[in-house]
Amino acid sequence: MNRTLLVAGIGILAAGVLASASLFTVNEAQQALVLQFGEPMRVIREPGLKAKVPFIQEVRILDRRVLDLDPPVEQVILADQKRLDVDAFARYRILDPLRFYQTAGNEAVAETRMNAIVNSALRRVLGSVTLLAILSDERPRVMNDIRGQVNDEAKRFGIEIVDVRIRRADLPEETSQSIFARMRSEREREAAEARAQGQEQSQQIRSRADRERTVILAEAQRDSQILRGEGDNQALKMIAEATSQDPQFYSFYRTLEAYRKSLNKDDTTMVLSPTGEFFRYFGDITGGGNGQPAPASGSGAVPQRAPAPATAQQQ
Repeated sequence: MNRTLLVAGIGILAAGVLASASLFTVNEAQQALVLQFGEPMRVIREPGLKAKVPFIQEVRILDRRVLDLDPPVEQVILADQKRLDVDAFARYRILDPLRFYQTAGNEAVAETRMNAIVNSALRRVLGSVTLLAILSDERPRVMNDIRGQVNDEAKRFGIEIVDVRIRRADLPEETSQSIFARMRSEREREAAEARAQGQEQSQQIRSRADRERTVILAEAQRDSQILRGEGDNQALKMIAEATSQDPQFYSFYRTLEAYRKSLNKDDTTMVLSPTGEFFRYFGDITGGGNGQPAPASGSGAVPQRAPAPATAQQQ
């Protein structure tokens, strides 16, 4: 009895081991390649429970999903001789597991070889376009060309390239510094040129303003001389007319003007004779006459006698 149970247990264990070595599962995101002594026997694409020859055949599980490919940053030279550090990525899927196994063997080797293919396509395509094309609306066309070339190379590995994108495209540090220096020198040149043009225009405006000022001053002086001459002419005419009408009054008026200008407040002392011509309109200011003013030499009005000392002094 015990021997029977032992044999049954061994049989069940052997059946379990045989079943585990014979059966395997493939889910929806996987595909399988059955190998016998390293030679591919069949490709399994449908999900489910599958069987194989135990201990003779082995199974390689491959992904059916879209996988990411992230090649290293590559420096490329564009058609306009500008250098760019291009950081690109790609997405791919395994379409032919048998060819994939025969050419690459596993995903790690396939990614290494695909990185080289992507970078090579980047150099070829970007080497024929300019920086303006990458930054303009021509960029989708450039990316389609890159994807087409990569896809042509990837087909021999049983791989389909779904998409290729440029994540970043930066100028190298030394190129950025040289461009910055060139831009700064260009701006300094433009600033110096603008400053020189401004100074030239300033000199022109200043010289034009000085010339106009000189002309305006000359015309103003000319007009003032003309007006002054006309005024003097009119004044002389008026004085001549007034003198011709009453010469005695004009003489009296000029004498009063001489009094006003001589007897001012500048602390000046004058010693004059009371009987001189200067005091002829003061009459007898010595006190020895009859107290009547001296007659004027004309018919004009004569001021009344004003008492004053013989010596006219004002301080």
